Amino acid sequence: MQTNHPQKDLLGSGWMIIAALAFTLMNLWVKEAAQRFGFGSGELVFWRMGFAALFLGMMAKMQGKRFATPHWRAHLSRSVSGTLGMFCIFYAVMHLPLATGVTLGYTSSIFLAVLSVLVLRERVSLYTQAVLVLGFTGVAVLLNPSFQSGQEWAAMVGLFGGLLAGWAYLQVRELSLLGEPGWRVVFYLSLVGMVLSAAWATLNGWHPLTRQALPYLLGIGASALVAQLCMTRAYKVGNKFTVASLSYLTVVFSSLAGLWLLGDKISWQEAGGMGIIVASGILSSINFSRLRFWRR
Repeated sequence: MQTNHPQKDLLGSGWMIIAALAFTLMNLWVKEAAQRFGFGSGELVFWRMGFAALFLGMMAKMQGKRFATPHWRAHLSRSVSGTLGMFCIFYAVMHLPLATGVTLGYTSSIFLAVLSVLVLRERVSLYTQAVLVLGFTGVAVLLNPSFQSGQEWAAMVGLFGGLLAGWAYLQVRELSLLGEPGWRVVFYLSLVGMVLSAAWATLNGWHPLTRQALPYLLGIGASALVAQLCMTRAYKVGNKFTVASLSYLTVVFSSLAGLWLLGDKISWQEAGGMGIIVASGILSSINFSRLRFWRR
């Protein structure tokens, strides 16, 4: 008699490594498309969102999933804040060294913790307070060189993008509690983002599509979609803490790509700030409430 056991996913948490590589490619193409062809953040967000909206919409239709939701206001609020956050983070990636722009986007985990306290009235342990202080210390260290070099506007826009992303993640948590499936959350984010970015690009003017530029734009959409799917798979089959830690490989990969491919120069202060922010993000994902020695 044969017993059918579910096949174990060999990659497991390793799916997050592929996602980090894909996110790095997306950010590289965002920066290159802006510098080589002059595309604005609205156009780049449109291609990033449009690709995902088309693919997810087609897949959901083929699988007979329902698009209707009673929580459309919550979806709209999450999608608007997530899109605005993406505008800001793309702007930072376009105008700052690649690693700096990407790292500012990853301050979302720090802001998520702060917003959980301010909005949800969650209790803050001494450990969490220490991690938050560590995180904001890293932000201050990272931003100092940007302010000294006259890039303060791009740096502040990127930091604001991290705040908006943290607010969007807080709303994702609320949508999950309402029973909304993950595919619907991402689909409406992509759909609303596509509409908002198209409106912004129309106000600022569209750049003509050329044979030289099209691969970059398609690459942004395709790499973002691959990253999203791999990240979702990683959280489904991998260890949650391991996956959360591996997600910060995007900062590492972006730093290497900026140095080797774009000729970016990273000062010791920027490298130190990135390291502190990454460390605080990893530490904040540890659930110390389950550790006996941490309980009072």
